[in-house]
Amino acid sequence: MDFFTTVGILGVAGLLSLLLAGMHLAVAFLFVAFSGVFVLLNWNAAIALAGETLYSSIATPTYTVLPLFVLMGAFAAASGFAEQAYKSIHRAAARIPGSLAIATSFGSAAFATICGSSLATASVFGRIAYPEMRRYGYDRGFALGSIASSGTFASMIPPSGMFILFAIFTETSIGQLFMAGIIPGLLTATVYAISMYWRAKRNPKLAPISEEEHAVTPKDRVKALRGLWQIALLGTLVIGGMYAGFFTATEAGAIGAIGTLLFGLANGPLRKLDNFRGALRESAQITATLFFIIIGAMFFSRFLGLTRIPYNLTLFLESWDVHRHFILALILLTWFVLGMLIAQTAVFALTLPILFPIVVNLGYDPIWFCVVAMKMNEIAGVTPPVGLNAFGLAGSAGPDVRVEHVYRGVFPFIMCDVFVLILLIMVPSIVTFLPSMMY
Repeated sequence: MDFFTTVGILGVAGLLSLLLAGMHLAVAFLFVAFSGVFVLLNWNAAIALAGETLYSSIATPTYTVLPLFVLMGAFAAASGFAEQAYKSIHRAAARIPGSLAIATSFGSAAFATICGSSLATASVFGRIAYPEMRRYGYDRGFALGSIASSGTFASMIPPSGMFILFAIFTETSIGQLFMAGIIPGLLTATVYAISMYWRAKRNPKLAPISEEEHAVTPKDRVKALRGLWQIALLGTLVIGGMYAGFFTATEAGAIGAIGTLLFGLANGPLRKLDNFRGALRESAQITATLFFIIIGAMFFSRFLGLTRIPYNLTLFLESWDVHRHFILALILLTWFVLGMLIAQTAVFALTLPILFPIVVNLGYDPIWFCVVAMKMNEIAGVTPPVGLNAFGLAGSAGPDVRVEHVYRGVFPFIMCDVFVLILLIMVPSIVTFLPSMMY
């Protein structure tokens, strides 16, 4: 093993150690990368490469899609769209066993079409859905598990903030990734709903049916669904416009941000200066953090390039006399283990620049692979001990909720995710159909 490779391995080990110790993701990337380049070359080279990376990592008009969709999500969260989706679907699903949980599943999917943050979705529905479920006598683990797991839909269903990061790390089309996530996201929501119905039917104590639900008429159900028209209009305009080729992902982000702003003003919440300023402040903080992470990840990737680890690993795996599915299984297992220990953003920022070229060289479709990676991201979002959705929900649902309560309820939904993951692997056209039909 030569000196460069040794330094690279020590750099990866050091990065993982710093992340496990709690250092901020971007700071850890920058510190390890700068130290590594300094050891391999010299101080001046480290300074020059850091400066060049600071500019080139984000100096492209394409990346303006990120703050636009973040702003759209912030306006959506502040405008009460999540509560609107939840109440409408709950009323439409009244008297069905597990109706409140089913409303959480499809409500989260509907809200995901205008909010690209998984953590925000789980937190918002924790404030809206959890008190209602407890008021109706729902089992705490069943309620928390359904909210935390359904919150992950915002990672898969466009406009997903994580897919934008994937597009940056892998240089794939943002529009195609958005289209590829629609069917898997809706499929997961449907599988969740079927699981909720089956469990509630078998054990009515998990989700009692209230007297209020028995009073709902078919006319009430139709009227309730009309309450989704604003979300449907925004989702159709943004996603449908990209699919039909009317505008780019960046233009879709701008239209979505303006649309959520106008609806938020018309409905009332964004007329309050505190709400409006809060949405702007939140979007600015998230955008700055994401760009900081992107810069750090790109700098670390260049350091790894100097060590030749990605090149040597690619040669090794391509020469390994095993079926390509075996290598894919090893990658998924690695993501599963790392996702249990480190935040998902860190896992993919570290591994995608290395693993993506390998997988493409093995003959896998790049868009399909990114969607499979996103499904692993959804699983990691609720898996102990570092499931961010579980922590976000525990912090928003109330003082009586601890993160271990959330973890007790997510296991059945993880099994649903594994089932969907197997389907995506066995039937790749579930992912590739919509992107292949784009204009």
